[in-house]
Amino acid sequence: MALTKQQIAQRIAQELQDKWYVNLGIGIPTLVANYIPEGIEVEFQSENGLLGMGPFPVEGTEDADLINAGKQTVTVLDGGSIFDSATSFSMIRGQHVQLTVLGAMEVAQNGDIANWKIPGKMVKGMGGAMDLVASADNIIVAMMHTNKRGESKLLKKCSLPLTGVGCVTKIVTNLAVLEIKDNAFHLLERAPGVSVEEIQEATEGTLIVNGEIPEMAI
Repeated sequence: MALTKQQIAQRIAQELQDKWYVNLGIGIPTLVANYIPEGIEVEFQSENGLLGMGPFPVEGTEDADLINAGKQTVTVLDGGSIFDSATSFSMIRGQHVQLTVLGAMEVAQNGDIANWKIPGKMVKGMGGAMDLVASADNIIVAMMHTNKRGESKLLKKCSLPLTGVGCVTKIVTNLAVLEIKDNAFHLLERAPGVSVEEIQEATEGTLIVNGEIPEMAI
């Protein structure tokens, strides 16, 4: 059975390590803050100038002055700090963030990512995504494996305007966990009840399957 958005975030949270600074992009990535594994401490950073971001607030307790880069209301943990965006981007460009989690419209088998613009549609701009993909060494993408028409979003080559080139290291979709290396998608795990054949059918790019592929533990 394909994963929900919450389950995708829960699986990505398993990649977190103690004492890491982590940037969460707009969409599914913001949900990762709700699933921090027990026994570790992680500092979530938002590029609009927030460090120490907590989980989403309970309905009725929202503070309109506390928002993330996607303008969603968030919480701030004890010890958290708020600062200007120039300082925030100095942190990003200075490579002080150990993991960046982003959403995407398309990812290519060489690690290219397109996540900011669909030609012909109005957009406000690329935002902080270009700094994140240019500065981060560890980028995990959270996305649906196919679009609403059932077409693959894991491609040989991106068709949409690129955000970054050769930068994605790992992808967690509603069907699978994949690593990008050697110009191909390497299948690491499959969603519970989803077959390797279903993943192959949903992947346009080159998919490498080595041995028995385990189901995700979520």
